[in-house]
Amino acid sequence: MSAEILINITPMETRVALVENGVLQEVAIERTLKRGVVGNIYRGKVVRVMPGMQAAFVDIGLEKAGFIHVDDIHVDAAADGSEQKVEDIRQLLHDGQGVTVQVAKDPLGTKGARLSSKLSVCSKYLVYIPKESHISISQRIEGEAERDRLRAELSTALAEEGDEKILSAEASPDGGYIIRTAAEGLSADELRRDVHFLQRLWRDIVERAPVTKLASNVFEDLPLHLRTLREMTRDGVEKIRVDSRECYEKMCSFAGKYHPDLLPLIEHYPGERPLFYLYSVEDEIQKALQRKVQLKSGGYLVIDQTEAMTTVDVNTGAFVGHRNLEETIFKTNLEAATAIARQLRLRNLGGIIILDFIDMREKEHQRQVSRTLEKALERDRAKTSVLTTSELGLIEMTRKRTSESLEHLLCEPCEQCHGSGSVKSVETLCYEILREILREARAFECEKFLVLACQPVIDRLLDEESANVADLEEFVGRPIQFRVESMYSQEQYDIIPV
Repeated sequence: MSAEILINITPMETRVALVENGVLQEVAIERTLKRGVVGNIYRGKVVRVMPGMQAAFVDIGLEKAGFIHVDDIHVDAAADGSEQKVEDIRQLLHDGQGVTVQVAKDPLGTKGARLSSKLSVCSKYLVYIPKESHISISQRIEGEAERDRLRAELSTALAEEGDEKILSAEASPDGGYIIRTAAEGLSADELRRDVHFLQRLWRDIVERAPVTKLASNVFEDLPLHLRTLREMTRDGVEKIRVDSRECYEKMCSFAGKYHPDLLPLIEHYPGERPLFYLYSVEDEIQKALQRKVQLKSGGYLVIDQTEAMTTVDVNTGAFVGHRNLEETIFKTNLEAATAIARQLRLRNLGGIIILDFIDMREKEHQRQVSRTLEKALERDRAKTSVLTTSELGLIEMTRKRTSESLEHLLCEPCEQCHGSGSVKSVETLCYEILREILREARAFECEKFLVLACQPVIDRLLDEESANVADLEEFVGRPIQFRVESMYSQEQYDIIPV
């Protein structure tokens, strides 16, 4: 599968698009005034310990205090090397205490950042975990021979770096490593280079942490255009195009120092036509903000994102098939499974996700749809977990959430509906106004009532509801006047006793 990475740089934001076989698969956006903080390490100050939740709030210098759970706090191993279990967070933290923490999840909505004191730093091929004591390998590297080779090569590299203590679980370790999926087929020299880089980086962090004041940054992760070289490059990437000469030179310098194999792939795009328009990325981003996703067959998906979960509903739409109903449903669901996997990546949807495929009678069809979905999700860099089809015909799954979704990043709640997705009808508002006039007539002594509302509401009160208004005037014994306020939203109105 051929792929290209497109990087659009402006003073306001950096945007990265991953295009596979001409189709947009992922979008990452980092705004200059609102950079993501995942991976950053802070010297934080505990501001509140909550024993009832076994958690604490930690001030790291951001707008909202971060949140850390007792399970995310590093605890030194017991004398015999076994893992210690702490039942009460008050044994580990107290108000006013300084603690070094790392951001695991960006702030989302009203929630602060999710924190952990189990620190780690990563490169393209390795993750270094200073307070662990083992070598583990990505589950996506499936061949046992390759897994054994990588483990042996890393052990050799660590021994050469003078880090032999990690090789023995009984010894006092200096750190642990995770071999990432991108390391498959990697040479010993490249592994050695990554080990040296990570240990040098960690030594710098250790030296800075004690002299950093509380609620301040100790280590800041790379900007998006450099992070892309570490995170998104994989087998099949043929070009990395960037439309900024300055960033192109920085990327070449970074790649030359840490990832020389990427240097031939990086190129500067000097064209007059915007890079994202050239590949129709702008159109795809706009489509990714809509609820409805059209399938090539004529079917469609409806995607609804809420705070609790995301739901995806599959419909046959205009697709009528050629043989029978079961075959039509099966083909629609197969196409939908692939489309859903792409939409989850493109929209960066995380948390609990419920997939409502069209009901299938045959168990074999259900199995094939589930397998197609799992196969399509294998290319997702985020961790996913798919459960079997429930008795209601729903597929439940989770996708790891580390940052805001595309919709939350680019959009804000509607001022009229406040995020509910709907507003009261004009008819409903007219009846509300008439009831309110009746209530105020009993509460206030006045000569008349003045109703201020938007044009559609006033029009209905003077037309379809004119008989009801006349009856109400007779009942309360006072005239009712109406005035259009062009700046009012549909649900906004005022009733003024005059």
